[in-house]
Amino acid sequence: MIKRIYLLIFIVHFGTYAQIESKVNYTLDVNNFYGAILKHNPDISHLITGHPSGVILSFQRKTFGDEKWQRLYNYPDYGVSFLYQDMDNEFLGKHLGLFVHYNFYFLKRYLNLRIGQGIGYSTNPYDEDDNYRNVAHGTHLSSGTYFLLQAKKENLIKGFGLQAGLGVVHYSNGNSKAPNKSTNTLFLNVGITYALDQETPDYIEKEEGALKGGEPIGYGFIFRSGVNESDVVGSGRFPFYTFGGFVDKRLNKKSAIQLGAEVFFSKTLERYIDFRAAGGGFNDGTTGDEDAKRVGMFLGHELRVNRISVLTQIGYYVYYPYDFEGQTYLRAGVQYYFTKNIFSSLTVRSHAAKAEAMEFSIGYRL
Repeated sequence: MIKRIYLLIFIVHFGTYAQIESKVNYTLDVNNFYGAILKHNPDISHLITGHPSGVILSFQRKTFGDEKWQRLYNYPDYGVSFLYQDMDNEFLGKHLGLFVHYNFYFLKRYLNLRIGQGIGYSTNPYDEDDNYRNVAHGTHLSSGTYFLLQAKKENLIKGFGLQAGLGVVHYSNGNSKAPNKSTNTLFLNVGITYALDQETPDYIEKEEGALKGGEPIGYGFIFRSGVNESDVVGSGRFPFYTFGGFVDKRLNKKSAIQLGAEVFFSKTLERYIDFRAAGGGFNDGTTGDEDAKRVGMFLGHELRVNRISVLTQIGYYVYYPYDFEGQTYLRAGVQYYFTKNIFSSLTVRSHAAKAEAMEFSIGYRL
């Protein structure tokens, strides 16, 4: 606790200095949190022994409507945040996370929703000899996501404000290496904010009909790839390749709906079929001649925030010759438009709460 107080003093000192040196609309905040690991999978029950706690340090820039997307989303903040979490379990160790985030405001800016996406580092991942009980995290590096919903009041006294609320942080390597049962931590947080510039400029009002902007039906192509491993620990990581096409309809400046089809080629699934056919502790009739290819169709939504989109899709394997994880799949992640036509995305494809792969994609929309 003493270390956190020193850290807060340092941040405030830095903020005061920065305010003197520069007249820009940036804010700093520090949040302490305390919570519990959710038992989303019974395999991690032995890892839920305490109450994780930690601190979130954030630096963000305020927006005032200079660009249209800022007015559409009620003048959000965007910035970077660092998260330190003591998992309160000797096998899980500690987690460090670096995120980019957006703060979205509601109820006259008294309610704040933060969405952060980034990378996490586990100090004590699975090790066959020294830490075989940590089935939640099989690698040092993982994908991280966190959400904060909090009441917030800025600039109460000379730039200082208060915030408090509820959050959740998720770490998973997307089954890039087994084991990967992942962790979800639900927590309560309380924190202090500091405005480097207390002179707030006026917000540019949103114009009438700003949300309008539907477009004709478009279509495009996408290629996804990465590496993953089956749940058989030590079976090896292998590449996968997915080729797909889609049609979409942009309903307005924020939302688009998608319909697509894709074919999946997975070396991991090929090896898994060979493993089952050779015995592998199972006797389920697998012969080794089964086809590892799958064909899926998906329906999705794209929420656009400037050049970034949040993707959510639900899919179904219409060609599914071998039962692996489940016939329905989910996909979620972020997409970035380099140009009007060229985009890239980072997504996780899962079956319910079980991730199969972290996908890196490149696509072209005509």
